[in-house]
Amino acid sequence: MEEFMTRSREETVALGRQLAGRLAPGTLIAFTGGLGAGKTAFCQGLAEGLGCTDPVSSPTFAIVNYYRGPRPLAHFDLYRIHTEADLAAAGFYDYLDMGAVVACEWSENCAELLAQENPVTVDIQRVDENTRKITLGGSL
Repeated sequence: MEEFMTRSREETVALGRQLAGRLAPGTLIAFTGGLGAGKTAFCQGLAEGLGCTDPVSSPTFAIVNYYRGPRPLAHFDLYRIHTEADLAAAGFYDYLDMGAVVACEWSENCAELLAQENPVTVDIQRVDENTRKITLGGSL
């Protein structure tokens, strides 16, 4: 486990960018953390670090946003996903199989299924308005 404290959105993005350099193709990232914790900001950094060219936004309404680049990123919101059939229908396994880095917000909704993929875990806790405690774990 590695712990970091970020004191601004920019620092959270930078930490995501830094982590991107350590990820192999087909890596799963399982995010936990409440609303407004900074999961999407962290994903913006991941996308930048992977060389993705598309703007990053929350996948809340789309379920998955795909960001193109030399190392693509599939950014999932699992808030309304609870079964393996739902994951498969959303293309989750297809993205992993094609070598995209797959980042899942609200991973706790499918924790048992995601655990089978040996995820990197990213827990983001809001300390105050600007400060975040970010814990990285899993198969880094």
